[in-house]
Amino acid sequence: MDRKAKLPIGIEDFEKLRTEGFYYVDKTGLITELLHNWGEVNLFTRPRRFGKSLNMSMIKSFFEYGCSRQLFEGLEISGEQELCDKYMGKFPVVSITLKGVDARDYEGARIMLASTIGREALQHLFLLESDRLSEEEKKRYRQLIHIDEEGKTGFIMAEDVLKDSLMTLTQLLRKHYKQRVILLIDEYDVPLDKAHQFGYDEEMVGLIRGIFGQALKGNNHLYFAVLTGCLKIARESIFTGLNNFNIFSITDIRFAEHFGFSDKEVKNLLDDYGLADKYGVMKEWYDGYHFGKTDLYCPWDVISYVNLLCSEPDASPRAFWMNTSGNYIIRQFLRMSTPRIRREMETLLAGGTVRKKVNQELTYRELYQGIENLWSVLFLTGYLTSRETAEEEFYDLVIPNLEIRKIIMEQVMEWFQEEARKDAPVLDAFCAAFARGDGKTVERLFTAYLKKTISIRDTSVRKARKENFYHGILLGLLSHRGDWDVDSNIESGDGYSDIQVEIESESTGIVIEIKYPEGGDLEAGCREALKQIEEMGYKERLKDDGMSTIIKYGIACRKKECMVRVEKEEGKEF
Repeated sequence: MDRKAKLPIGIEDFEKLRTEGFYYVDKTGLITELLHNWGEVNLFTRPRRFGKSLNMSMIKSFFEYGCSRQLFEGLEISGEQELCDKYMGKFPVVSITLKGVDARDYEGARIMLASTIGREALQHLFLLESDRLSEEEKKRYRQLIHIDEEGKTGFIMAEDVLKDSLMTLTQLLRKHYKQRVILLIDEYDVPLDKAHQFGYDEEMVGLIRGIFGQALKGNNHLYFAVLTGCLKIARESIFTGLNNFNIFSITDIRFAEHFGFSDKEVKNLLDDYGLADKYGVMKEWYDGYHFGKTDLYCPWDVISYVNLLCSEPDASPRAFWMNTSGNYIIRQFLRMSTPRIRREMETLLAGGTVRKKVNQELTYRELYQGIENLWSVLFLTGYLTSRETAEEEFYDLVIPNLEIRKIIMEQVMEWFQEEARKDAPVLDAFCAAFARGDGKTVERLFTAYLKKTISIRDTSVRKARKENFYHGILLGLLSHRGDWDVDSNIESGDGYSDIQVEIESESTGIVIEIKYPEGGDLEAGCREALKQIEEMGYKERLKDDGMSTIIKYGIACRKKECMVRVEKEEGKEF
């Protein structure tokens, strides 16, 4: 392999990837398996960033008229000579992606949907010249691309035209080519997700049900259809009466290896780029997904980290997946959580499992109606994965890797700060206690806060990460005082103190060191923290900034307990 092959960051066009020198992990075996196991309608559900769109582009490139066989040279499918001769480049293909249909209101979403289908219809402009179509049929085609009297195109469709649009396009292509059509719909559930978020579920469900019902139910112009999405929306919601419907979810054994990277594929990629020594950290951060009976990595993360390492060989892993979503689902889960649910989340964050019933067929309206449904959503969207099936519909769920653990912890922190800010008087009292050196009040209120949040249990989680957790909580609480200068991990003396605060109006400086005593001796942890403040000279920066009173806090935390010890220096000429 040429080590100069470009890494396909965000590339979802198979032809571009294959012709412009991008690295490609061969997933063409999907085509072989699809041809041996297809139904009239096939739905693949996978979490975000697991290669759904690239696979759809690959399917299009293989089947569509004008296919270049060079695109598939050397790939697994090229060894299936009989299938290639029979199917490669032998079909008209209609391909749309709905990932961009994300408007805040129904009318905006309807216009986006019409534009998406209209742009695809415009790719088949030759239909206007077809001698196999009647004038009435050409008129119906014009309604899809909306050619006005001046010959300009637009995508303004009446609702009844929009509902018939995919059916119309497949019918016209079939008549022109005298060949049934392959229909590809990528990210079919994005419009439904956005409609739920912004409150126009009913209208969007009706529109999608109309489009899909016409195009997929009893459409004898179809050879087959493939849909992808994150969730398998309940059949009665948008797929009513649809027969011969194959669904391949993350619990299915079939097709599992075609979405995501296997361990072998990741090792090969790292070898190809001279990064074999990064295998351990790659596995720890991005592996851990279990689809069917196959263990997989998230390909977006693997490619992104390799790309980063090529320019920064010592770069630490990052939560690349976090940048692909607002993590709305986690926030909803936390808002609805009970004390029991928070304990279960603590178990997951500690590397344990929880056994839950998973419902794989929900409507978007049902997703957030109960916490049990949210367990299912967390599983289906990739925040959790299964270690094994306990019994029918019950799964032992676990956080797949360090990346997802980091994402969940950051969402926990943000949720906790939101909850804390709701009780401003208590938060004011907490900060005031810090400013006057009242260790007993700080200890009492901080302990109360810890009991309300999701904490890290005493497990294999490294000590530094445990301390970072308490550090983050305390930093967020103190940041409530917008008139204080609050710094984290700032250089002072001979090292970096955990938290420093300057209260300029009172000429008071606060330095805080946090410890997690593994043996559980909180008193010893406090002593160690205060000793470190003194020996490392953490108060030097505060002295240089003219603080006349300095308050040193040694804080020890373990699970949901804390101890606070204070030393105060005031009235000194620094």
